[in-house]
Amino acid sequence: MQFNSRRCILRRLATFCGSPQPTMSEDKPKSRPRGSTQADPDVERDQQPATLDECRRCALWRNATQAVAGEGPKHAAIMLIGEQPGDAEDLQGRPFVGPAGALLDKALEEAGLERKKVYVTNAVKHFKWTPRGKRRMHKTPGQREIEACGYWLEQELRSTAALVIVALGATALKAVLDDPHARLQDTLGQTIEHGERTVVATYHPSFALRALDASTRQRAYDAIVSALQDADKLSRKHKRSKLMP
Repeated sequence: MQFNSRRCILRRLATFCGSPQPTMSEDKPKSRPRGSTQADPDVERDQQPATLDECRRCALWRNATQAVAGEGPKHAAIMLIGEQPGDAEDLQGRPFVGPAGALLDKALEEAGLERKKVYVTNAVKHFKWTPRGKRRMHKTPGQREIEACGYWLEQELRSTAALVIVALGATALKAVLDDPHARLQDTLGQTIEHGERTVVATYHPSFALRALDASTRQRAYDAIVSALQDADKLSRKHKRSKLMP
């Protein structure tokens, strides 16, 4: 009786304030029947495409201009893996050609590495974005999208000679380690032995560009340079070990 009186009072207050009366469907969201799925006709999760242009393993292809493949020599000793193409990469069809790419080129030069001698790619091959006015703003890929593109990353790892991997950012780290729970903050400044490869984790260049204060941007940039220097030392060590009888 007390509960009913309280409900009546609340309804009267809602009417007085001009608020619409809630319906049963508004009170409680409809649950999807157990076992039902919403299949996307444009997505083939188990697809094994021969080319990136044919890929429909996730839905990101729909709103991207094109897929962006990795770039660099197959015999490269070092592979750099970022998150996904940005706006400039999506339009040009090449990895790291936008502002983050310019910063990466600067870091490579400072670390004593030539970009043309390393292999550069992304964990996710299509640009995920959300509209903001006339601009396309970056949106972080989900785990399902990372896993879908793992099909391509595995092929790149198999087809190159790189034994040292630089994971640029958290998404790349999760993809390389095949661990959705991997945390960048737990691995910064460390080397991780993963199978026959050594992984060095550091910030994505975009973080070094967009961090709020100058001191944070500089620390992030210095960390990227340091990671690249570590990768160079590790690759030389791998080469020496191969030459030893």
